[in-house]
Amino acid sequence: MQPWTDRTTPRPALAALLTDVVPANRRTLILGPHAPQLIESVLAHSSDVTILVRSVSDAQQLGEDFGPCLQVIAGALDGLQTPPYDVIIASDGLDRLLGYDSADLSWTARLDAVAALATPDAVVVLGLENEFSLLNLLDSRPPHERHGDDEWRPLHDDPTRPVSVDQFRTALPWQAEVYADFASRTYVRADVASAARPGELPTRLATAAVDQTDVPLLSPAHEGLDTAARAGLLASVPTGWLAIIGAQPTHDIYTESAHTVLTATQTPTGWHLTTTPATTSDTSDTASDTTGAAGELLVFDPGVVPSTISSGVSVESVLFRLAAAEDVPGFRKLAADLGDWVTDSRVVLRWDDVVYDGESFSHGVSGWVAQETVAKEDLLAAAWARFHGRLIGQHRRHPWPPWMVGDDLVSAWLGMSGVEAPEPTPATSPDTLPVASEQVAKGKQIAQTLDDLLGITNELADLRTVLAEAEAAKHELFEMKGHVYGLERTLGFRNKAMKTRENRIRELRGQLQKMTAAHDRIRDSRTYAVSRVIFHAAQVRKPKVVARKLVRKFRKR
Repeated sequence: MQPWTDRTTPRPALAALLTDVVPANRRTLILGPHAPQLIESVLAHSSDVTILVRSVSDAQQLGEDFGPCLQVIAGALDGLQTPPYDVIIASDGLDRLLGYDSADLSWTARLDAVAALATPDAVVVLGLENEFSLLNLLDSRPPHERHGDDEWRPLHDDPTRPVSVDQFRTALPWQAEVYADFASRTYVRADVASAARPGELPTRLATAAVDQTDVPLLSPAHEGLDTAARAGLLASVPTGWLAIIGAQPTHDIYTESAHTVLTATQTPTGWHLTTTPATTSDTSDTASDTTGAAGELLVFDPGVVPSTISSGVSVESVLFRLAAAEDVPGFRKLAADLGDWVTDSRVVLRWDDVVYDGESFSHGVSGWVAQETVAKEDLLAAAWARFHGRLIGQHRRHPWPPWMVGDDLVSAWLGMSGVEAPEPTPATSPDTLPVASEQVAKGKQIAQTLDDLLGITNELADLRTVLAEAEAAKHELFEMKGHVYGLERTLGFRNKAMKTRENRIRELRGQLQKMTAAHDRIRDSRTYAVSRVIFHAAQVRKPKVVARKLVRKFRKR
């Protein structure tokens, strides 16, 4: 198939899982496209490695990259005829193994071809995409737009293809340990995933992995995952499964976090955790770029991840339940207990990662820390600000009034945790921030930086949220139209009143001009002059004295 290329992405968690199950110094066959970093991890354990890809250009590139260390075969599965192999790795599944001139083999026929290439005691790693996955059910794109030309997957129905864990195990000709694959970032043992409940570690890690995908969804995926976990069906809705045949993995959970790989093993009292650096250079570069963008405030420190954690649920799950039940006293008590537990530290608080076992609290698997020690008040503000964004952003039910949403609500939660609100100060300008905004400013900055580092963005909103926002915008537009109509009507009434006043003023001004002109004519008349003389004469009180003065005047003249 030239020119053709099958794109792959690095999978640090899968590389760690293969490191545990692939035996050393065995003849190994890799089927289908795999990331170069994954091939490197297999080469480090095997003596003779062969890879089958259907693209000639991919085969040439692999030959140039690995040289004589890797034997590359360009072709299809139905044409491969070699002696059996001790290890077969087909973690990409069986979908991208046939060429354009291959026979239309069903999934079962492809599996038979793979089984013919394996020795009786071979170690086989086989992936399978889940058609019933939650992401597939909630994907808002039509089926023909979900895969690009670089994937070229068969889109027709295949009745032999397994669509559940039980069907997958039954279809395999070997005894297998099946892992649930969540977005190729987290791998959880199927039995462990089936027993997980909302808020527990497997569910939290699966939700975090699915939330980082860029698939446009009809509704938020976390709700479906929580519901599936509550029903014991978390292992039925992952993006795929990974079957391990002939080997027993060491850990129950493999997941990638920043530039490290986290593994977890279930114990009677909780979980035993280990962290190792990721072997993929691409992931390290990506993590370095991400840390460089916001790493001036936060960095990832694997050393703060505890070696053991309890099997409780996250504090966020408990707070969501209390808020939905409108149990404000219970919410207040839990917030007060959290305030007593938190101290000054470098570890950034996340209520979705703090574990609560009913009596005490403990940090989870998050290793994000600040460069310097952060005050208790700022740590609580960051945790509550992030909780506020998830509570309101997910449109969850809560008992607080809508006008209290924002910094005021975060400040109220801080008060429940024992952080006293600062004294209110009068505003010195229109741009002066309220006291609540000043109190949570540092916490909001930490929370936003953490979300950026975790890759949590709101660029791709689910369709249900978009419809809800559109309906809210429609309602707001209707109210604004009514408000505008009322203002226009008021302005119309005022305009008419102004015109009436203007006409009245003009009438009064004309009357004043007429009266002024009449007054001027009267003042200029002889009658007015005589009347003024008579008026002044009427004011004389002693006529004889006036007469004598007039006589003297006449005599002088």
